[in-house]
Amino acid sequence: MIAELGHLLLILTLFVALAQGVIALTGAARGNAVWIAFAKPAATAQFLLVILSFATLTWSFVIKDFSVAYVAQNSNSQLPLMYRMSAVWGGHEGSLLLWLLMQTGWAYAVSLFSRQLPDVMVARVLGVLGLVTAGFLLFVLLTSNPFERILPAPIDGMDLNPLLQDIGLIFHPPLLYMGYVGFSVAFAFAIAALLAGQLDSTWARWSRPWATAAWLFLTLGIALGSWWAYYELGWGGWWFWDPVENSSFIPWLVGTALIHSLAVTEKRASFKNWTVLLAISTFSLSLLGAFLVRSGVLTSVHAFATDPRRGVFILMLFTVVVGSSLFLFALRAPKVGMGGRFELISRESLLLVNNVLLAVAAGAVILGTLYPLFIDALGLGKLSVGPPYFNTVFVPLMVPALLLMAVGPVANWKSAKISVLVKHLHIPAVAAVVVGVAAPFMLGRWSPLVALSLALATWIATGVVKGIVDRMRATRTGLLAQPLSWLGMHVGHLGVAVFVVGVTLVMGYETEQDVRMAPGNTVSTGGYELTFLGVSKAQGPNYMADVGDITLSRNGRVLRQLHPEKRSYMSSEMPMTEAAIDANGLRHVYVALGESIGDGAWSVRVYYKPFVDWIWIGCILMALGGLLAISDRRYRLKKRRAQKTALVTEGATA
Repeated sequence: MIAELGHLLLILTLFVALAQGVIALTGAARGNAVWIAFAKPAATAQFLLVILSFATLTWSFVIKDFSVAYVAQNSNSQLPLMYRMSAVWGGHEGSLLLWLLMQTGWAYAVSLFSRQLPDVMVARVLGVLGLVTAGFLLFVLLTSNPFERILPAPIDGMDLNPLLQDIGLIFHPPLLYMGYVGFSVAFAFAIAALLAGQLDSTWARWSRPWATAAWLFLTLGIALGSWWAYYELGWGGWWFWDPVENSSFIPWLVGTALIHSLAVTEKRASFKNWTVLLAISTFSLSLLGAFLVRSGVLTSVHAFATDPRRGVFILMLFTVVVGSSLFLFALRAPKVGMGGRFELISRESLLLVNNVLLAVAAGAVILGTLYPLFIDALGLGKLSVGPPYFNTVFVPLMVPALLLMAVGPVANWKSAKISVLVKHLHIPAVAAVVVGVAAPFMLGRWSPLVALSLALATWIATGVVKGIVDRMRATRTGLLAQPLSWLGMHVGHLGVAVFVVGVTLVMGYETEQDVRMAPGNTVSTGGYELTFLGVSKAQGPNYMADVGDITLSRNGRVLRQLHPEKRSYMSSEMPMTEAAIDANGLRHVYVALGESIGDGAWSVRVYYKPFVDWIWIGCILMALGGLLAISDRRYRLKKRRAQKTALVTEGATA
């Protein structure tokens, strides 16, 4: 009865979520203190119920209960315990249960860490989150129940998709979903502010750490997914503009605009309508991503479902969320003032341009992702939009955004003088020109795109270093004495510079070779020699593998042995490639085993990828910047002051 218990717990959660949404929002509207107080315990109850439901599904995987259809479809008696547990979210139904766990977890976190906020505001936020949770619970219970039985139970399961039998599956989906679902909190704060009619800087101050935390998790989730695809798929790519990859990248772009816009709304009470619109858009685009992955309209290694009914339900949920939010926005927006005025040259103006560029970039990615689907749906044929389109459209939009990244932090609010900006930025400008001109020659081949990209990365990094040094001199304090939010901004921008260097050098200077190798053959790449010694058989827990033995050496000195694999899983006819990678922080030597050609010879794919690690190091630095920003002590003090202000405002309104 374990599975039935899990199903019952989800039904109970639905009733609690509906009650939380209706009672909390009604209580906030009527000023009923008892109904307002119901929101926090309801959020706690939801979280506990979903934890228990999730635990029952996990237990079904652990004990190999193949009478549960979802377990039978995504597990096998030979699957290692680690992958049986992560298989809980390896398919459509379980991934939605993970989504619900994250959704209720975020709501519980709001109830726990918002004690300094006015109860009426927290009630509105939790009420909105309760209704969102109810929508997803209906989706799970009506179309995607992970606890359905299959009788008679099969003797063994079909096994987890071999692509997902990897350590990356354990961490990638939870991080990604923490980002997706986390933006529902920023969305809920925006809707709560609209309902209260108080679109001032206060709601932005409350919402900002939640939006930054969601952005942090989404950044890590996308980065880990990129790394997982890089080493698991065997084709050596870190990003392919796959539609499902894009479905996570689009809300990341708009979310990046959101966290910058929230800063302006908090500091200067400007961009109020725009910030609310970004909060609505970011979560709506997360729902759009869920639709793409789960509707069956896409065929991808990342996609979960092929049942059109599920796509229709998510599309309905998306329509309700977007439609009701925009309707409320249309009612409230005309009554909102313009906020603080600012000059053409000011930090506000630069951040506005940054927002517009990010929004346009997101629109370009949406167009390239959805247009082929519309053409196919209209019966006008098949159309493929790949990297050439995205690179051609996306890169030019990012060039001015990167230029402004060094200017924004040194510009003053309200008004900035060009002479002051030149004084702060002349050293980064000179460094950018020198590196942009000289570095490509030193790397062996000069190209305009490489020169421009390295110049931009140097411009940002040098600007970050100079900004930190100038502030330390002005305050006569050390690095660690600076405000964490300020440090977080600079660390995040430095992460972008490191990321740009990694992307530029790996795309500009990587080499790829597809070669036939027999025992004793040697191939050279990037100054290294790889000697093929042969292939042997190996037995895994649920697969057989052909394991290559390749010696990596340089100038006659052996560095290490590489062992790429070609695995054949017992439950799947599709062979899987496991690449072997030698990394030192400055380059990868990447080897993937192809097919047996006969007489002991194999096809082997060899890559030399300079600075590819810097792509993921840059992402980690961006996420670290977000972590520092939400850890700032000054911000918590501001929240206490904001509570008093909000209470006075609520009293005046009443």
